[in-house]
Amino acid sequence: GHDELRTDLANLKRSLAGKKHDEAFVTAISPSNLELYYENRHYQSDEEYLEALGEAMRVEYLAIVETGFLLQIDDPRMATHYNRAVNSTIEDCRKFIALRVEALNHALRGIPEGKIRFHTCYSTNIAPRVHDFELRHFADLMLQVRAAAYLVEAANPRHEHEWAIWQDIKLPDDKILVPGVVSHCVHLVEHPELVAQRIIRFADVVGHERVIAGTDCGFGTSGAGDEVHPDVAWAKLRALVEGA
Repeated sequence: GHDELRTDLANLKRSLAGKKHDEAFVTAISPSNLELYYENRHYQSDEEYLEALGEAMRVEYLAIVETGFLLQIDDPRMATHYNRAVNSTIEDCRKFIALRVEALNHALRGIPEGKIRFHTCYSTNIAPRVHDFELRHFADLMLQVRAAAYLVEAANPRHEHEWAIWQDIKLPDDKILVPGVVSHCVHLVEHPELVAQRIIRFADVVGHERVIAGTDCGFGTSGAGDEVHPDVAWAKLRALVEGA
């Protein structure tokens, strides 16, 4: 996949040439999500397999940063493992996550934290989601990832209330929070004033200079057929900008 990686990075760099922008980021999947979809048939332990996956992904992580982009690690499994491991306790899932945070940090070694963003979410499914793993159960583990910014779902009705956990969980002074203020799993377009209210909630808790308005997840991350229509996605992004 090295040629495809170089092509993707070159295309983005070329498309940004001559256009005003502050930063650009490229997403890359975490080792733990590869682990989910590719069965281990060769390694003696989860730890050994995760390390190998991390070393493979490190090639991509380094290429993104060396090309001049921010690296965004996409790790929906951190938030969704609880749903898959139906017989596991919260503590079981915390142990599962802790090992995979360690593996990810090893893969990110030597890359400046200021070049890394970390995103977790509950995937693109539009469903009742009454069994989602609550942020309060894993936020401290998420903050152990070597990253400068953390992107979380905060706009869909199942998780909008979770802004309040940051009153009790301290965001480290040198970190930034990127809460979703428009959602990929709600097809209604949020009003800009609602977007503004959501941003202010977070800003009042963690500080105005440490909040970037974001989206809950990507608007077209799979071919499952439940994505937000592109016209609606652009309308949501306009609402995000106007609200900010």
